[in-house]
Amino acid sequence: MSLCNVSLQVIPTVNEDRIYPVVDKVIEYIASKGVKYEVGAMETTMEGELEELLEIVKKAQEICTEEGASRVVSMVKIDYKKEGVTMDEKIKKYRE
Repeated sequence: MSLCNVSLQVIPTVNEDRIYPVVDKVIEYIASKGVKYEVGAMETTMEGELEELLEIVKKAQEICTEEGASRVVSMVKIDYKKEGVTMDEKIKKYRE
């Protein structure tokens, strides 16, 4: 397979003062997986093999419920093409 990008936004149903701590646990998990990722104000974008990134998305739901969320709403975006796609090719010109 080729590299793709998956963006994930999790919205856990918890008390307002727990939202960031729960999201932080998801981001810690993403970091522990060794995939390239970038945290944004509204979502986290990851780069890697589609299968691995989808497993991370799945585990993110479980992390939220383990942290006390009664429900999790997630938005997932996938950018995939046969030749592969990287975050750098999309945003490099904005970072120079």
